[in-house]
Parts: sequence; C-alpha cells; structure tokens
Amino acid sequence: MAGAVRERRVLVTAVAGGALVAGTGLGVGLWASSDDGASVGSTAAQSPTPSPTRSYPLSKAPRTIPAVREHTAERGPGWRPARDHRVVVADPVLADEGRLIAGELGLTYAGEVDDERDGDLRLELNRGAGASPESYTMTVRGGRVTVTAPAEAGVFYGTRTLKQEITGAGAAPEGVVRDEPAKERRGMMLDIARKPYSADWIEDRIRELGDLKFNELGLHFSDDQGFRIESDSHPEIVSQEHLTKAQVKEIVDLAESRHITVVPEIDSPGHLGAVIAAHPDLQLRNVSGGAVRGAIDISKPESAEIVDDLLNEYAGLFPGRQWHLGGDEYQALVVPDPEASFPNLAAAAREKYGSGATVEDLTTGWLNDRAATVRAHDRTPRAWNDGFFRGGSVQADKDIRVAYWTGKEIGAREPAEYLREGREVINYNDEFLYYVLGEPLTFVYPTGQRIYEQWTPLVLRGTTAVPERYDDQILGGSFAIWGDLPRAQTQEQVAAGIRMPLRATVQKLWDPGRPELSWTQFRNLADQLG
Repeated sequence: MAGAVRERRVLVTAVAGGALVAGTGLGVGLWASSDDGASVGSTAAQSPTPSPTRSYPLSKAPRTIPAVREHTAERGPGWRPARDHRVVVADPVLADEGRLIAGELGLTYAGEVDDERDGDLRLELNRGAGASPESYTMTVRGGRVTVTAPAEAGVFYGTRTLKQEITGAGAAPEGVVRDEPAKERRGMMLDIARKPYSADWIEDRIRELGDLKFNELGLHFSDDQGFRIESDSHPEIVSQEHLTKAQVKEIVDLAESRHITVVPEIDSPGHLGAVIAAHPDLQLRNVSGGAVRGAIDISKPESAEIVDDLLNEYAGLFPGRQWHLGGDEYQALVVPDPEASFPNLAAAAREKYGSGATVEDLTTGWLNDRAATVRAHDRTPRAWNDGFFRGGSVQADKDIRVAYWTGKEIGAREPAEYLREGREVINYNDEFLYYVLGEPLTFVYPTGQRIYEQWTPLVLRGTTAVPERYDDQILGGSFAIWGDLPRAQTQEQVAAGIRMPLRATVQKLWDPGRPELSWTQFRNLADQLG
C-alpha cells in the first residue's frame, strides 16, 4: 500500500441469518494478521464467538482523522469502555501503549494475563506478518476489542483509532478495521530558532501529533536569530532563551512514546548567524570585505570543525534515524558571479576539486562532508532542495533526501529533476504547507480546506502534481511553522492556526485519494474529536 495513490476502501461484509458470508478478500496480504499467520479477515468465520444475530444493523465505518483505509462491517453492539474493563497485552513491550490507552479510556491495565473477560481490550504483536510496521488490524467482536500489528507503532495507531472512536461516537463499531499509512514520513516542522516555544507547548503538540498518527517532529533550532538548545561543546553560541538538554530529553522521550521521531536541523552553511556572532572570524566576506549575513566561510577548516562539533554533540541528544542538514540559501551563490565575488571560496574549490571547480562545487562538498558526519552516527540525511545543484564536478551524495520546499527562487529546479535522478523526496511545498508567522513576502497562512481539497504528496511545487510514476520516491511530507516575524502570533494563536491544516495534511499523507467526507463534514468531525 505504501506509495500507492488510491481511493479509501470500505469493505462491507454481508451477514445473513447470523452466519458470516465470505468477503472479497480485498487487501488480505497487506495487513497485520493473527498469530497463526492467517489474516483476521480469513479467521472471522472460524471465531469461537459467533457474530451477534441480525437483530443488529450492519455497523458503519468509524469516523476518524485520518480516516481508516478499510472497515469490514458486521452485526453487533460494538464496544463501549467500562470501569471494570481491562487492557491486556500479549507482549511486555506493549506495556507503554497499554497503560496509555487504559488511562485515556478509564480502563484497568492488567498487563500480561492468560484469562479472557468480557470487555477486554487486547493488544498483540504478530512480528511474522510481513506487513508494514505501521499497519494494524482492530477487531471488535463479541464484546471485546483486539488490536494486532507487526510492530509497536502499528499497535499504537490502533489505539489512536479506538480513542477517536470513543471520543467521537462513544463506541467502537462491530467489525474489523485494517489500516496503514500510504506515506512513511508524516511530519510537522517547528522553527524554534526565530521564535522560541516553551517545552510545555512543544509537548502538547507531540500529544496532538501522536493522536493524529504523525511520526515526525522537526526542530529547526539554529538560525541567524538564535541558537536555542544548550551546548556543552560550544556554550558561547547559545541564546539566552533556550531549551536545556534535560528539557529536550523529556521532549524526545515523550515523542518516542508516541512513535514520533524528532528530526534536528542545524542549517549550514547559511543561516548560521547565531554561531557566527560568537565567532566573527568565521564570517563569510566578499571581495570588498563586506560581511555576508548568516553565511559561514566554508574555505576555512575551522568552520567545518565547529559545525561538526555540534552535529556530533547533538547526535547523542537526538537518537532518531533522521537528520536535516539544511543547505539552503547560501548567500555566496545568489550573486551573478560567485567566483569573482568570493575569490577565497573559488581558490578553495580549485584546491580541493581541481582547476575547473566552482563555488557551487565547494558548497556541495560541504553538504557531503556534513552528511558523512551524521552518517557516522547511523543517521539518514536530508537537505532543502535549493542545496542541490545541476551540473558541476561535485554531486550531492545520493542518499541525501531532498526536502522540497520552493520553486520560487531564481534558477530553482523542477521537482521532476530530482526524481529523475532517482532521489527520494519529502514534500514541504511552501504553497500549501508553510505557516510563516506574519505572512511576509508572498506567504499567506495555509488553510486546512485548501490542503484537504487541492494538495496531495505528488504536488511538490506550486499546485501542479508530478507524474504518478514517481510516487514511490516521495516518502511523505511535512507541515512547517516558520518564525519570520515571531511576534506576529502568540504560541496559543499558532496552535489554533495550525489545528485544521495539520489534520488535513495527515489525512492526505495517510491516504492521498479523494476523501470520502466533504470539507464541512471533515471540519465538523474534527470538532467532535477535539
């Protein structure tokens, strides 16, 4: 299913005379299955607890955000939580998921027990299923609920679906949900460098993101306006208002409990003004001696040393596999003739890469070197699309993922160029997914309705989709909150402003097909679910 653009399917299995009629078997091989290796759908008719009689109407598919991909309707009363109901886990690694949903629904967490009781919510792993680790199957039948998945993440998402069902309708409908995301990277990026946010506010967003089945939180914590996380290797660069490492650890731990990867970003070689302020000798200067704002002089070995010090230090603080290197808007490359304007960079390029090398080559080499630094920590690097250049004698390493955000800059490359090169891309389309405080330049606050009705992961630049043949190379997307004019909104206003855009974004990342609900219905559902 991952990477396939398709309509959401709701599979209704007919029941006559209390006996289950065989369904179509649609998608059976893609979902988490029972412990004996057979799919839940195939074992339903063999259940020792027969489906309730036809006095019950066929159940309706649950209403959740994002919508479930498939629901098999059955006749029965469904499931409602009660104080004496238990949460039972079949594997001790599911204790965190079990305790969380027990607390949310007011149930008793019983851990690993052998007996079965009416009302039980059972969480199970089926590691041999061969399905996506984020897929899950949730069966509501005979007064019990069972969530089965190949990995903890899938079980967690099943509990999020159940929580939303109870919040919105008070009950989980009888039947079987089979669900998984279309896209593996579903993120929100937060610029805490230009606008500091409190740790409590960030943790509230993590809880919100987890309930919506997002799995990434990007933290852009270094820019010209500030460096916002405590540093042991270079304390001199840290802004007065910042997060301590203890606070960041709590943020990372909470995110991990919600199966969210925190993706750090130390943008370089541009956007390093806060670092340069403490190290003015590393400031890039043009041929006339003029300082270039935010740009570090990449011809100096000391520039690489300080950035690598930081990358190495924070690898210990952020254990997730993803790392954002930035790479955008290096001001040495926005002038008509970079070699003439920055002869020191041109000389360094020729010395390192040969007589025909350019400032672009030196900049690409810088990106590759920083990628090597984080790769040594088993991280997968990504960089903004304007950090990749066509031509030249030095090419960006193939494993550096493209974070595509804009096509508005002069000379910007079309998304298809990166895709034709075989690169993997993550969609940050600034036309739909950029929430820029104060709406500077041509930016306007994105609306959930526009994302919901007009955007899909294939729409990487502007409003035009790339050919569907590239779908598998587009790993997902990220909604981005930037602090260009930090006082334009309070933290509370930002939370309110991104509420519906986040919900619309994850709906299209979970299932890029045309949503079943109208925008008005979707918005009303969001209000019901809180």
